[in-house]
Amino acid sequence: MRVVATTADIAALAAAVGGDLVSVDSIVPPASDPEAFEPRPRDLDKIRRADLVVRVGLGYDYWLDALINRIGDKRLMRGGDGYVDASTGVPLLEIRGESVVNEGGHAHGAANPHYWLDPENAVLVTAGIAEALVRLMPEQRDRIVANRERFIAALHGQLQRCNALLAPFAGAKFIAYHNSWPYFARRFRLDVIDFVEPHPGVAPTPAHLARLIAEGRAAHVRAVVHEAHEPDSASRFVAGKLDIPLVVLAVSVGSVPAAGSFLDLFDHDCATLANALGASR
Repeated sequence: MRVVATTADIAALAAAVGGDLVSVDSIVPPASDPEAFEPRPRDLDKIRRADLVVRVGLGYDYWLDALINRIGDKRLMRGGDGYVDASTGVPLLEIRGESVVNEGGHAHGAANPHYWLDPENAVLVTAGIAEALVRLMPEQRDRIVANRERFIAALHGQLQRCNALLAPFAGAKFIAYHNSWPYFARRFRLDVIDFVEPHPGVAPTPAHLARLIAEGRAAHVRAVVHEAHEPDSASRFVAGKLDIPLVVLAVSVGSVPAAGSFLDLFDHDCATLANALGASR
C-alpha cells in the first residue's frame, strides 16, 4: 500500500501504523521550512501513485489540494477513501476561525498547525491513519491494530521520560523564533511569551528586538528556542543580550540528525532543553 504524507512527521506515524504493509513517502524534505514549501513536479507523480494521502491540515500544507485536483482522483480528495486529514479530532490551540492566509510565504489557517509537537496527539493521529488503512486493507486489520498498539506503548514510555526531564522546569518562560511550540509548551507546562519573528516568515526589525529583550528581561526568560532551518543571527543576539542559552530544537523528524524518528525527536528535544535549563541555573 503506497502512502504519501505531506511531512516527515506524518510519514513517521503512518509507517509506525502500517509497518511492512505500507511503503511511505513524504513530500516536504526534512530540515526545510514546510510552511514556505512549494511543490515540485515530482511531487505530483508521488500523489498520482498514492493509495492513501495523509496531510497535516489546518492550512499548513494548503498546496496539497492543488496537486490532488490536478490529478482528479476522487479517492484522494476530501472525503475519499484514500484521504486523511491528521488534524481531525486533535484539541487545537490558537483557533482563529478563518480560511487559509499566506503571510510572507508561511501559510496559516484555522488554528496553530504544529500539533504533532505534543506527543500525546500522536494517539489521535495514528487512530485516524489506522482507520484509513483498515478501510483499504480490511483483511489486515489485526496487524494494523497491533502495530499501532506497539507504537502507543513506546510513545507513552517516551512521554514518561520527557515528563521526568522537564518537570523541574515547569513554568519556565521562553522566547521562540517561530510560533511552533504552543502544543509542546502546553504538554510540558512551559510558557512561550513571545517570538523573534514579529509575524510568521517576517524578519525582525531592530525596534522589535529591543522590545523583545526588554520583555524577556522583565519576565526572567530562561532560554531562546530556535529551529535548525531558520536563520539564527537574531535569536543569538537576543540570547546574548539576555545572557541565556540559545537552544536549537527539532521541529520535525529529520530536522536535526538526532531526530531520526518520531520518538527520537522528543527524546532529543526534551533532553536538550533540560540540559540547557539545568546548566543555566
